[in-house]
Amino acid sequence: MEEVTIVGGGLAGSEAAWQIAERGVRAVLYEMRPTKNTGAHRTAYLAELVCSNSLGSLLEDRAAGVLKRELELLGSFVLRCAYACALPAGGALAVDREAFAEKVTQALATHPNIHIIREEVTSIPEGTTIIASGPLTSERLSEAIAKMHRRTPLFFFDALAPIVEYDSIDLEKTFRASRYRRGVYEEGDYLNCPLSREEYYTFVEQLAVAERIPLKEFERQIAEGVRAGLHQYFEGCLPIEVLAQRSPDALRFGPMRPVGLRHPQSGTQPFAVVQLRQDNLAGSLYNMVGFQTNLTFKEQARLFRTIPGLEQARFVRFGQMHRNTFIFSPQILQATLQCRERENLFFAGQIIGVEGYVGNIATGLLAGVNAVRYLKGEALLELPRTSVLGGLSYYVTHAAERDFQPMKANFGLLPPLEEHVRGKRERARAFARRALEDLQKYLHRQGFIAHSYS
Repeated sequence: MEEVTIVGGGLAGSEAAWQIAERGVRAVLYEMRPTKNTGAHRTAYLAELVCSNSLGSLLEDRAAGVLKRELELLGSFVLRCAYACALPAGGALAVDREAFAEKVTQALATHPNIHIIREEVTSIPEGTTIIASGPLTSERLSEAIAKMHRRTPLFFFDALAPIVEYDSIDLEKTFRASRYRRGVYEEGDYLNCPLSREEYYTFVEQLAVAERIPLKEFERQIAEGVRAGLHQYFEGCLPIEVLAQRSPDALRFGPMRPVGLRHPQSGTQPFAVVQLRQDNLAGSLYNMVGFQTNLTFKEQARLFRTIPGLEQARFVRFGQMHRNTFIFSPQILQATLQCRERENLFFAGQIIGVEGYVGNIATGLLAGVNAVRYLKGEALLELPRTSVLGGLSYYVTHAAERDFQPMKANFGLLPPLEEHVRGKRERARAFARRALEDLQKYLHRQGFIAHSYS
């Protein structure tokens, strides 16, 4: 039986392995955990969600929502697992992270065409291969990739948000609501901690002087831009203390924005809020939405307990920051995610500069399908740029060097609409219609058959 080697058992690698196996090709999946841990992961499960437990918007006029519809057309296995483990999250898809990872792991471990090997890969394998080692790629594999492509991998910093125990939250000081009343539950899917003007600015002042965890020397050098072309932070996931440095009101227009929320008793909009989202199916854990941070654990406990409702909070995980690795994909990859210099080598997931869980799943799917098509001598899929996945794949493989940084799915990556459409929401809906219509037509012309988990 023909086989494909996949390096990395995260979202991209797990999706790729399933797509390959369902097409009658043996998938050999390498995952170094738990033999070698990353410092950010907590379990040995495949597809473990390290940062948030949210896979982004479900709304059909948002790029993340459209990308999910595209993945349904393409037969995504990992997305189907996410739907099966979904939690209330307003207009977003959030999951019980442990149940989700366990479901993915169990399905892959019992598939007859998938062989999982728990060991570190330190060099690029021979034969048809997908590198989906993620943002926490081991140092030795990073060196092998750099040597092959004669270019130092790029880095940026990502941060995790804290998680608290539900029964330690003072519910008398919070209110339950979803932004714009979107959600599963009538009363709302989020717990909201409202802050007054005085409470908010006091919090921002204290945040500015709070002690941070010192970076390791090699990380400090990167953060200071010692190596040319490196980015310190990914703009879509800034630590709250970094965001607050930009402006005293930055948090109030970012993760602490009160827009679309009304206190059920007063009927008024709070000055600022901290939202808490359910993190597991039992409802015993809630995460602090958008509160990525690199403050010391002691400072997090002190400062976050000044937030109304969290005075007695028990933290099961504090926020922390870690280094992420990505390659300069425009020099290395084609839009098929195939390596320019080695045609049987593919890359997928966050290591190629795609941000967001669903983007990682999507590129894993595309790489897996194309690896099989390569083995069978079939034309590789190069999705239309008018689709969200096609536009995202085109960006990460064609961006100018001065502009290249990790990117989430967004309509700005797509070609302009043929006709002018007035209104932001109307334009978004037009982008969405075109994306799905063009992808359906393309897949029909290619004779594409979706192989999905059931």
